[in-house]
Amino acid sequence: MDTLVKLTSKKAIIFAIFLGFMITNPLKGAKTSASSSSDEHDFTYFKSTTLLKNPINMVLQNQTRTSKLNLFTSSDCSIWTKECSNEILKIAHKKESVHWIKSVRRKIHEYPELAFEEYETSKLVRQELEKMEIPFQFPLATTGIRAMIGSGQPPFVALRADMDALPIQEAVEWEHKSKIAGKMHACGHDAHVAMLIGAAKILKAREKNLKGTVILIFQPAEEKGNGAKRMIKSGALENVEAIFAVHVSHQHPTGVIGSRSGPLLAGCGFFRAVISGKTGQASDPHHSIDPVLAASAAVISLQSIVSRESNPLDSQVVSVTSFNAGDKLDVIPEAVTLSGTFRAFSSTNFYQLLKRIREVFTEQVSVFRCSATVDFFEDKDTIYPPTVNDDRMYEHVKKVAGDLVGPANFKVVPPIMGAEDFSFYSEVIPAAFFYIGIRNETLGSYHTGHSPHFMIDEDVLPIGAATHAAIAERYLYEYGS
Repeated sequence: MDTLVKLTSKKAIIFAIFLGFMITNPLKGAKTSASSSSDEHDFTYFKSTTLLKNPINMVLQNQTRTSKLNLFTSSDCSIWTKECSNEILKIAHKKESVHWIKSVRRKIHEYPELAFEEYETSKLVRQELEKMEIPFQFPLATTGIRAMIGSGQPPFVALRADMDALPIQEAVEWEHKSKIAGKMHACGHDAHVAMLIGAAKILKAREKNLKGTVILIFQPAEEKGNGAKRMIKSGALENVEAIFAVHVSHQHPTGVIGSRSGPLLAGCGFFRAVISGKTGQASDPHHSIDPVLAASAAVISLQSIVSRESNPLDSQVVSVTSFNAGDKLDVIPEAVTLSGTFRAFSSTNFYQLLKRIREVFTEQVSVFRCSATVDFFEDKDTIYPPTVNDDRMYEHVKKVAGDLVGPANFKVVPPIMGAEDFSFYSEVIPAAFFYIGIRNETLGSYHTGHSPHFMIDEDVLPIGAATHAAIAERYLYEYGS
């Protein structure tokens, strides 16, 4: 009996050891196998993507660790979760997608075209859309394009990119420097176009998820051309109920997104006034009617519009930037020409400034027996209203950005006195305009827009494309359900 008990105990111990071995080793073997396939593949995929040494990398790396098993799967997003945003970001960061979007941007950068001359840029965009089998309308506003992805049914949400370059000689020496003398993409519109084409590819791949229709607007002539106004007249906003656009910013690290609710960019206008008097010898001023004196008084009076007629808490600007009275030292001129600019953050204040500038010139100079004519260049489309973000659309951008790049990488930015013709869209329908950072001092990407040294950190391109795509798809999900 004792022998049997001892034998049974020994067998039990051996069985327990064997059972423990079978439990641990097969699992170890399975884990090793998974690591050599999906886990290793996931990490290899992200290693092949250029990651920046900024907070955006932490977001991407964390997403890799938490969602490795779903990296190459696609949910139907019938219930929107953060994983839906992650999927969009992962598509944008595929190695082949990053290479492609950079190549598109570089082609555009090498051959910059000015306002309403974007023929080759527009052709490139259309070719890429055709490859993706995305239908489009062309031409709108000479070179503009309106493309469509989705069901063709409401709701309709729009994404906009501007295509024109600037008359600036590029001073950046690199492989893809502008090949057109005196022209340069010094404001990042080449990146805007590339990001929107990148978004088109993402949205087309996820077209079955779209609960409505995304309109892609490739717009000419943002720089001193009011291309937005002409695109609207051509029907770019037909059926569209909301619109979004991005602009690269040297003020924020690469991939950081910024915006604000309400006024973001000022309305901008220009004026030229001609003050007419009567010429005469400076030694006998009583035989003349002096337009220099009248114009000088008008310049001083213009400053009182802001200092004494405007709310101190509501920023406005009136600046005289040119005063031309001729070059004769002993002759009172026949006329004086002044020019300048004015800015305001609300349409009401903006058009009030325009009205008062005209009145000050015409009424003030009459005190000195002179007359004045004032030109606001309205026939040349140089008046830009303020860019005002709709509260709900701003919150939508903020929410999408928080999912994609992390809440810490979304910044509430101050309004600035610069202007944008996206403002014409924001006057018509709810809109949101936002910035995406390109600042990378290691690369030299920190110069202001319109600088001949301006350049961008191209690692922003997939992030911008993903942001566009997520804004549109999630808008349709949340507002179209």
